[in-house]
Amino acid sequence: MERFKRSVLRAFPRRRKRTTVERLRRLTVWSLITGVLLIWAGVLSGIMAEVKPKPVPVLVLGLLGLVVFSVLYMRMVRAAIAGIAANREIVASAALGVAILLIPDAQLWTWGLIAPAWASGAALLLGRTGTFVAGLGATVGALLLTSVGDDPTSVLVRMLVSPLASEDVLPLVVAFLGAAFGLPCANRFQLWFWEVVRLAEEGKEAQARLAVTEERLRFSRDLHDLVGHSLSAIAVKSEVAVKLSKVDAERASGEMDEVRALAREALKEIRTAVRGYRTVDLDAELRSMVAVLEADGIRCTLETPPEQVPEELGTLLAWVVREGTTNVLRHSSATRCRISITLRDDAAVLEMTNDGVTGTGGRGTGLIGMSERVAARGGVINAGAAGAGEFRLRVSIPLEGVR
Repeated sequence: MERFKRSVLRAFPRRRKRTTVERLRRLTVWSLITGVLLIWAGVLSGIMAEVKPKPVPVLVLGLLGLVVFSVLYMRMVRAAIAGIAANREIVASAALGVAILLIPDAQLWTWGLIAPAWASGAALLLGRTGTFVAGLGATVGALLLTSVGDDPTSVLVRMLVSPLASEDVLPLVVAFLGAAFGLPCANRFQLWFWEVVRLAEEGKEAQARLAVTEERLRFSRDLHDLVGHSLSAIAVKSEVAVKLSKVDAERASGEMDEVRALAREALKEIRTAVRGYRTVDLDAELRSMVAVLEADGIRCTLETPPEQVPEELGTLLAWVVREGTTNVLRHSSATRCRISITLRDDAAVLEMTNDGVTGTGGRGTGLIGMSERVAARGGVINAGAAGAGEFRLRVSIPLEGVR
């Protein structure tokens, strides 16, 4: 059975789980193509409801034009998401929209919906003034070139010539105006929201890169302060020893002994600095991993001991928590996760439990390397199913020689 599962997973590999930003980007794209979906729904419903169908050639040309318009609209959406211009697509789709509105007996709420659809796409690439002008021009063009009901007179002419006789048309025109101006505003708001999220994500990445750069500068500065004086002293005493070697071998030997002592002290300071650099703050790491899990939509519960975890042990547990979090994100579709650390009389115990286990049982290959690191400290890692669809990572590390 297990072999069959592995063969199925090889044949149908699981897709990488999308991040929250990636899911929001897809949602933004789908919300921005509302204009295209609107016109297709209106045109198809109008074709089915027509008492006197249009000639087949006219209908085919209209639908082909609508297909091309949809392609141009999608190109405008992609350009808006990417933050680039698409002036040719705006002009070409506008010309195509006018051509479609010239279809004989085009109705306001069928073929005429191409006007608000175009305005909603153009609004993604225009400013506020341009959006208003596009909405106004599209509305006037649709009212001028389309009709309502059996009367072939255009809606605009019909309302201007006999406004009292067109009271039944007024609600349709008002609703059309709402669509012509509401859809562009809604699209602009959705695009603005996506831009805010994208800039926030870029700011977070820049902050992380800056933190790494600052840490490297701090370490290089500390290393310079620690070793610079020792190396300068070693260089001076070496020169003195070279000069004394020809006139006073005993004093030269003493100077070299001091050089050796300084070199050992410098090596000791470097090792101390590197050890401190490799030390990971357990509390900060736990907060960071909880934030990562919750950012991915996973509800996280954290339980920590009231007493302080020893520094050496805390570093090891921080690495385990980091690997366990990676395991949850890559090998499960978890919705909840519980992280618990307890200090007992003889051991420190870390448990991570999550749901959403699929396929490989939620165990990643990184846990193998972590098992070796824990075993070097005399600890044990147990990872496996903890119930229906759950996975548990349990680490026990002895406290002997730590406290």
